[in-house]
Amino acid sequence: MSKLPAGTLYRGREGQWSWVVHRITGVAIFFFLLVHVLDTSLVRVSPEAYNVVIESYKNPIMGLGELGLVAAIVFHAFNGLRVVLIDFWKKGPKYQRQMLWGVVALWAVTVIGFSIRHLPNVFGG
Repeated sequence: MSKLPAGTLYRGREGQWSWVVHRITGVAIFFFLLVHVLDTSLVRVSPEAYNVVIESYKNPIMGLGELGLVAAIVFHAFNGLRVVLIDFWKKGPKYQRQMLWGVVALWAVTVIGFSIRHLPNVFGG
């Protein structure tokens, strides 16, 4: 049996995957904000172009994208609070795995609740 080198506590475990998802959601949120600032700034250049762009967003694909965006923001926010607890609470590292499952549960409840309200609007219900 090989001994793992120091610093590999999270390798392949929940902590690693929460780190990966946290980074992916952070990058996705950044790019959304970049696009959002750019499309919103169109209103100063050409209100007609702005209206065309905003109208193009009103389709089911973008509605599902909004659901994905909300899912990313909610996970990133809840997991960010978990990271703060791990960093600043003395027992945080000990309970990091349980807190991750709490984050996943809160995320699921929040996203399911949002989906129930959002998807009928997306698909014309």
